[in-house]
Amino acid sequence: MEQRLNFGEWLPDQPGLVGALQDAKNVIPQTVGYGPFPLMVDYSAAASENLTAVFTGEFGATSNIFAGGNSKLFKFDSTDLSMDNVSKAGGYTGTKPWKFTQFGKVVIAANGAEKLQAWTLGSSTAFADLAAAAPIASYVTVVRDFVVCANISSYPNRVQWSDINDETDWTSGGASQSDYQDIPDGGDIVGITGGEFGVILLDQAIVRMSYIGAPLFFQFDTISRQLGCYESGSIAQYGPLTFFLSDDGFYMCDGQTIKPIGAEKIDRWFFDDLDPANVGKMSAAIDPVRKVVAWSYPNTRAGQSILIYNWQVQKWTYADTTANYIASMATAAVTLEGLDLYSASIDALGTSLDSRTWLGGKFVFSGLQGAKIVTFTGQPATANIETGDFVAGQNSVVKLARPQVDNGSASVAVASRDRLDDSITFGTSTAADSDNRVSLRSFGKYHRLRVIPSGNWTTIVGVDVDTTQAGRR
Repeated sequence: MEQRLNFGEWLPDQPGLVGALQDAKNVIPQTVGYGPFPLMVDYSAAASENLTAVFTGEFGATSNIFAGGNSKLFKFDSTDLSMDNVSKAGGYTGTKPWKFTQFGKVVIAANGAEKLQAWTLGSSTAFADLAAAAPIASYVTVVRDFVVCANISSYPNRVQWSDINDETDWTSGGASQSDYQDIPDGGDIVGITGGEFGVILLDQAIVRMSYIGAPLFFQFDTISRQLGCYESGSIAQYGPLTFFLSDDGFYMCDGQTIKPIGAEKIDRWFFDDLDPANVGKMSAAIDPVRKVVAWSYPNTRAGQSILIYNWQVQKWTYADTTANYIASMATAAVTLEGLDLYSASIDALGTSLDSRTWLGGKFVFSGLQGAKIVTFTGQPATANIETGDFVAGQNSVVKLARPQVDNGSASVAVASRDRLDDSITFGTSTAADSDNRVSLRSFGKYHRLRVIPSGNWTTIVGVDVDTTQAGRR
């Protein structure tokens, strides 16, 4: 008997017998099947200290990449790949990761320990205090025509905003629309996203911030009570959508409603895999090319993993990484001479010359590894797809597999068992031959296949399996 096993959703929270994938590692979810997850490659030279955040400011033809460590702010130099120290005099003393936003030509940074820092694109040579009255805040964004910051100094439940179209005016009064609002319930503010409206994420509440004009300027409406944000580093924004991790799993908020996206799919698996003692090292980012949101987190195996969600097709995957932070970053233009700094040979470049990485001003999925900026633009990482259990009669023998891989091939291993409480043990992985056939021989009632794509593959769709009925003595 021949049957095709199409690779549907990865649902580790569900039993294998429902047919859902039990593993989808180092792949990207697509409408049909899965695509390769690229390895990371170095983008910058090492800064003088480990980095905790990266951001790109753009205005006209100017595109500057900034990164922050605990004591310094850096600017990427595309001529020699160095990370130049552009901190204000004396440096910084914060321990929280920097948060960045852009207001007009001004890049603004917050770290919860210093006054908001500012860099004017095209003219600044170092960061400086945004204004004498600028607050000390942990989070910063832009809502409509206002710079908005949250978790202010000794007021962790406070939101404060600048005057309209003036990021330097933070003095409340009749001549200014600058003001602040304390949110009385919900605990501390752990993050904020902006746009036409603001979404304020607290420990135990989600609040919408809407501009209404004088005399109150902003209205604050509680979208959710009790359900809040578990970790600041889990917050990512794409257009009007805010993604975040709550106490019980992952959610998506459009400013009006909150929708669970991981329930009965990956939430239990994630909390089992997460190292809770180091959840503060979590980060989140949008991959604008592949239309996915990703969360990097420390796992229980003393490593780092990336959980990946395609919100358009509502499918999940994950990847292993050594990056300690992920981000969506616009690149700086690199000349042909500059390519020599990445590699002495074009053939040895980790990133294809066709990649938008080299164009400048184009957003790519990126991150940090220690003191370096990295981009996820390398060759495909070693992927692993594991099917759920399939049955071909009371007892059967798996004889042959034909992996369905666009522009590539695969190796296949099989695990068979008689009972669902038997251990799952895969046999040796065998590469497909020139006719795309993998010879197998495995007896049991329940079977699983492990498929590892190879070559310069683009999409893995499924696997065709040949089985025969078998008796039992």
